[in-house]
Amino acid sequence: MNRIESIFEDVRNHKRTVLNYEESRRVMELAGIPLNKMKVAKDLEESIQRANEVGYPIVLKVISEDVIHKSDSGGVEVGIKSDNELSKSYHEMMENVLSFYPDAKIEGVSVEEMVGGVELLIGTNTDAQFGKMIALGIGGIFVEVYKDVSFRLIPVSSKDVKDMIDEIKGKAMFDGFRGLPKVNLDELTSLILTISKLIEDYPIIFEMDLNPVVATENGLRAIDARIILEQ
Repeated sequence: MNRIESIFEDVRNHKRTVLNYEESRRVMELAGIPLNKMKVAKDLEESIQRANEVGYPIVLKVISEDVIHKSDSGGVEVGIKSDNELSKSYHEMMENVLSFYPDAKIEGVSVEEMVGGVELLIGTNTDAQFGKMIALGIGGIFVEVYKDVSFRLIPVSSKDVKDMIDEIKGKAMFDGFRGLPKVNLDELTSLILTISKLIEDYPIIFEMDLNPVVATENGLRAIDARIILEQ
């Protein structure tokens, strides 16, 4: 049994189908998916230590299996530039989250490198009729507004990925729109092929959403992920 299979088995043994944030990141790292820097902290004091290791500016995210929608409940603080700002943001975040989820068990926080660029969505799902599918689109908080997404059946080829990219109506954003970093299309193709192979190798994955994947000046970085296993 390899390390990805061990993660899935551990999730199953705990009677869960949804991987938590740390488990999802470990799967992505093992699969060769590029990530932003992230460290976990259990309290404010440790958060400050981790932030100085990661380097400001940072993003702070609550870690709790009981908090389903982090952004909507105030569980994400962005653009934190100093220890003082972090202390203030930490207390505000905890207060906001517990007002939405009073019974939530807070396991800690993630302290993450803040990166900027073009935000993409790469996701997979399992269609009852067609099977495993992969999606590429404009990501971030506006994915539900624009719904600018292209789909293909898994497995995909390099030509399939090129066609998916060409179908994105907002593809002009990939070319350095208004000073944003250009999207490296070869790197994007490689990433989509990697994710397609991951789903082929582990059909137990029912759904996987990487949103956003940010095209930075230093390449692609997956910032957030959600992995759901088959029932």
